[in-house]
Amino acid sequence: MAYKHILVTVDLSPESKTLVDKAVSMAKPYNAKVSLIHVDVNYSDLYTGLIDVNLGDMEQRITKETHHALTKLAKEADYKIEKELSGRGDLGQVLVDAIKEYKVDLVVCGHHQDF
Repeated sequence: MAYKHILVTVDLSPESKTLVDKAVSMAKPYNAKVSLIHVDVNYSDLYTGLIDVNLGDMEQRITKETHHALTKLAKEADYKIEKELSGRGDLGQVLVDAIKEYKVDLVVCGHHQDF
């Protein structure tokens, strides 16, 4: 099957590079696009009681760190990375939305103990 757009789900751990490398090896023969996506939890859903945490500042910091990590991972890839996507919320729904929006025909993901 000739893939056109491969989406790689990454948790930004050191193992993420292995997934990117696998996706790249699958994309090269077809000159397919490769995009990365990281989905984080929605922190406001986690903190429902009275707490002394500024969620806005925390989410902004995490978003910046995520962007930096995705950019670094993309630069280390031996292939052009089409999109570096970051989402927040339900993993399944965020992936479905990205698959539809970017016309993805293959999703590459690894297994993590809390996946």
